[in-house]
Order: sequence, then C-alpha cells, then structure tokens
Amino acid sequence: MHCLDLSLEKLDGDVLKHARLVAIYVGMHTATRIAIEALPRIRQLAPNAHLCVYGLYAPMNEALLRGLGVGTVLGGEVESALVSLCQRLRTDESAAAQCAPVIRLDKIRFELPDRSGLPKLSRYAHLVLPDGSTRIAGFAEGSRGCKHLCRHCPVVPVYQGIFRIVPADVVIEDIRQQVNEGAAHISFGDPDFFNGPTHGLRLARALHAAFPDVTFDATIKIQHLIDHAEQLPALRASGCLFITAAVEAVDDEILRLLDKNHSSREFDRAVAITREAGIALAPTFVAFTPWTTREGYLALLERIVELQLVESVPPVQLTIRLLVPEGSYLLRLPGFRERLMAFDATLLGYPWRHSDPRVDRLQQDLQAHVARCEQANIPRREVFAAVWHMAHDATGRTAPALPAELGSPIPRLSEPWYCCAEPTDAQLQSF
Repeated sequence: MHCLDLSLEKLDGDVLKHARLVAIYVGMHTATRIAIEALPRIRQLAPNAHLCVYGLYAPMNEALLRGLGVGTVLGGEVESALVSLCQRLRTDESAAAQCAPVIRLDKIRFELPDRSGLPKLSRYAHLVLPDGSTRIAGFAEGSRGCKHLCRHCPVVPVYQGIFRIVPADVVIEDIRQQVNEGAAHISFGDPDFFNGPTHGLRLARALHAAFPDVTFDATIKIQHLIDHAEQLPALRASGCLFITAAVEAVDDEILRLLDKNHSSREFDRAVAITREAGIALAPTFVAFTPWTTREGYLALLERIVELQLVESVPPVQLTIRLLVPEGSYLLRLPGFRERLMAFDATLLGYPWRHSDPRVDRLQQDLQAHVARCEQANIPRREVFAAVWHMAHDATGRTAPALPAELGSPIPRLSEPWYCCAEPTDAQLQSF
C-alpha cells in the first residue's frame, strides 16, 4: 500500500501504474477540489484501478464523482466498507458495482492509525506562538459527526445529528506516535470537542498526564462554551491554548437562519468566559451571506473591535462567502433555493448573487486586498485597518479612528484553513 498527500506531493506514475484500487480521502472542501482536479490524471496513470472517494465531502458530491469515473463513494464511518472493498477486489478484480451504502453511521471498532506513509509532520501546518516561535503540530480526532444541525455545516448532511466517540486509548496512542515524531502541540479535529463534554475532558486530562509539555487546541460551539463554562479551567490546566468557535455572524436574524443556537450577545459572553479561564478564543465567521448588508458588515467589524479580537481573527475570515454545497440544509429554507444559480462543479456548490450588487463588490474587493496582504505577510492589525476603511468607504461613511487597544496576538496555526476553504494555487499545482 502506498500513501500520497496531494496537498504536498506529486502523483507518482510508478506507484499508480500497477494499482488495483485508488482511494481518495476528501475530508474538506479543499481536498475535494484537489481530488476533482487530480482524478483525470489518476485515471491516465492507473487505467486498471477501481476508483474510490471517501470522506465527509464524498456523499454530497456523489453524482459529480461518478461522472468522473469513481466507482465507490463512501461517507460517515467508512473504515469497514473500505476493508470490504479491498478484500472484494483482491478476489474479483472485475467487481465494480458498489455494495456498501454511500453513508454508513453504524459504530465501528477503531484501531490505531498507521501514519508511516505520510510526509513528515514538520511539513504540515505548525503552531505559531504570540512571540513568533513555532512548534510542530499534530492532529487527532476524539469524535466524529455532530449532534447539532447548523444549516450551513457540511457535517450535517452526512451525520444528521449523530456523533461517534473514538476511544480515549486509541486517541492517546495516535498522539504518542506523533509526539515521537516531534509534535509538541495537538490540534483536535472534532467538529465539536464538547459534543460529549465528559469524553472531551477525559481526553484532555489523559493527554496532559501522558505528555505534560504538549499543548492542544479544539473546536467548541458558543452554546457549549456557555453551557459548560465550569469545565474550561480544567481544559486550560490540561494544556488548551485556544478554542476555535464558529460564531459565523453577529446578526441575530442570520444566526437564526443558520440555526446556530446562540445569540449575538452570547458570543460576547463566550469571549468573557474563555478569557477568564485563560484560554484564547479564535472566532470564525461567514462574513458574507445573501442576508448580509453593508451596515451589517460594519457591525461585525465594530464588534471585533469592541471585543478586542482583531489579532484573534485571520483577515481571510473577514472575506468568507457562504458556500452552499449539494445536500446543504440551507436548501430546506423556504425560498432559499430560488436565490441560487445552477450547481457549479468548479465551485462544488450553488453560486448566489446578493440582491445588492454593492455587497458582492465589497466582498470581492476585500478578498483581493486581503490575499495581497497575506502574500506580503502584512500584520493582522494593519490588514484589519485597511478592511475597516474599505468597508466604511463602501457605505459612504468616514471611518472613525481605531482604538489603540485591539487585542494581543494569540496562539494560532500557521495555515488558517476552515471547512469551506478554497485551495491555493500551490496546492492545486502540487500534483
């Protein structure tokens, strides 16, 4: 068996030419875009291979993938189906029809992942501390799926409110092999670390007991931060440096439409309680939606300033445009589908235009400017200041002077990816 990471490595013709099965993991929008770009070349290099695409983004793109020659599409708890596919192809190379359901959510027995075929951890995103120093970062999952049904979330169409626990001993042993490779920080990739708060705390304490000097970060809903505020000191004592929370908006009506289950002012409360616990909060946003107004966008910037979060928000988060993939629960909103254009296979989603062209123009201008700033490695607060002025100009207002205190830098990962991220040119060209 050979493993290639197409975000870092090139397709290897020598490896692929004798392949009987090529399975591509698509756990993110980025990975799916790369897979779709790579599939025609994979078919050339591995003409006799059965093609399988598996992971969170596979089921929602099933029709597109099958049109590209993919024979098996799997989502959810896929491991047993992958093993069965391999065994079937070993005994019958001509077997092509998919036997397993596209989505499986039954409980499986987890085993220790084999990471031996992956590139070195040092080639992946690393932790950047406020003083500029860095640490090698690893990745682990304590759970899969989510018990919430946020309408824009890509987890929901697959798991539909179900989440599965990965046993703590398996998680810790997986972390151990990464620590042995140099990891000094672990990024937990659970959709929500507090879907099962008891399990999350058990993992945090077990991690700290086994590796007292290893820090970690996790993703937790605003609602869960408030409901389980008393547990945050325990997370901090176990080495939690920062928590990512999908805030998405500061407009209560947009939050209602997204079914986020928190209010605008509860965001403020989450900032306060995480600070009190000594944990940095890294909020993420979907800054531009069909319901965003220019004034509403200014309100988002004002709240970030008010809460002194300028250094906590990657500038790209201020330009994010709502992605509507196939199967999204947003399509269940009355009248929402009528706002959309036809499915675009290039975007892997349904494009939409804002009813106010000035909002789309502002988003495009900001996105281009932020991209240039990131390439030039401009500090976050300087990029924010430019966004502040551009947004005010777009509404015909004079931008007030920003206060001197905008917040301090927080620990962060060197690549601010998110579930709806567009791949970079470098990633698409890597293979």
